[in-house]
Amino acid sequence: MRKEDKGVIIEQLTELVKSYPNFYLTDIEALNAEKTSQLRKECFKNEIKLVVVKNTLLKKALANTEMDYSPLNDVLKGNTAVMFSQVANAPARLIKEFTKNAKKDENPKPALKGAYVQESFYIGAENLEVLVNIKSKKELIADVIALLESPAKNVISALQSSGQTIHGLLKTLEEK
Repeated sequence: MRKEDKGVIIEQLTELVKSYPNFYLTDIEALNAEKTSQLRKECFKNEIKLVVVKNTLLKKALANTEMDYSPLNDVLKGNTAVMFSQVANAPARLIKEFTKNAKKDENPKPALKGAYVQESFYIGAENLEVLVNIKSKKELIADVIALLESPAKNVISALQSSGQTIHGLLKTLEEK
């Protein structure tokens, strides 16, 4: 590969890293063409950008940003594919779903190598379950709204039920 081509690729990767707040480093080496195609389709459906990269080019792209991504350097070995996503847990859920039926294998693919999610580093496949359970920004906002609505709903229902009780009491007194 020519030096100019490498420079263009590094620049493109740098822009991807800057434009996506979350990315996962995975190993998809052992997937056949059919499984790889299926993985790419699932990524497209879930708005995940899947890019197979050379480790040295990715390291240089990560170095071009203001952030220190050095904790990920240890996992940048062998075959690496990067899953870029706006939603923090979308790639983790995809990996878990994709490997659910492949548990019979010794080493199901895609395998999580590391991730940078919500300004934190997760190294190793053992963190997959933690990443699956991370709530997205929309989910957290929905939880907060539900918590804020709950007391108001309780007050309204109490007022309505006590209003009916008072109405029933007045109606009984009126009849007597």
